Amino acid sequence: MQEGRELFLVGCSFCHGQNGEGINSDDGQYGPSLVGVGGAAADFQLTTGRMPMQTPGQQAPSKTPVYSQDEIAALTAYISSLGAGPDVPTAAQYDIDKYGLSADERRQAVVDGGQLFLTNCTACHNFDGSGGAMPWGKYAPSLKSTSKKNLYQAMLTGPQQMPVFSDEVLTSKDKASIIAYLDSIGEEPQHGGFGLGGLGPVSEGMFAWLFGIGGLVGFAYWIAAHSTRSTKTKSSEGTQA
Repeated sequence: MQEGRELFLVGCSFCHGQNGEGINSDDGQYGPSLVGVGGAAADFQLTTGRMPMQTPGQQAPSKTPVYSQDEIAALTAYISSLGAGPDVPTAAQYDIDKYGLSADERRQAVVDGGQLFLTNCTACHNFDGSGGAMPWGKYAPSLKSTSKKNLYQAMLTGPQQMPVFSDEVLTSKDKASIIAYLDSIGEEPQHGGFGLGGLGPVSEGMFAWLFGIGGLVGFAYWIAAHSTRSTKTKSSEGTQA
């Protein structure tokens, strides 16, 4: 606990206060209170590298973690001690294979997870978890490289603009089913050909303009440049009056 406290004072207290109470200023809030956020929120922010932030901005981007796993564990333990909150989940909660399901039950869980994802998540994260733009300069990140534990923690704690899906809203098994669904679509081949990132009509339209119409213009220019041209030659004998 003491190690976590020391790390917190060095790397977190400038924004979150000496005791995690948060800091407000005339220009707005530097950092929110961490009292009661729980270990799951701390572990998510630290393992994804979102905290500590390099510079204030609209949204904390994911990056390489600043702290080692041992330091993250120490910081998480300290922040957990500030007040009761969601604990760091175990594999028994976020991995559907730990639920002891039969093959048919597992397939059904993936189907159920897909329905839950399409109902609750696609408006921001796109139908295949590719992410997308949001108002006020924010964005929903891609979920394709996010670990199972961090997917679960994000649903459990609602980082930044994401809503909280507590166990009263989505049970642990529901969350694990959503994660299993995301795993399943990541393993699916692109049956329709080049997927263009799965970002929908915007990327498809840009592709058509840049490569389709651009290619046609280039081909037309090539034809014009290499077509036979008639040339006039001067008669060597000339003309006599």
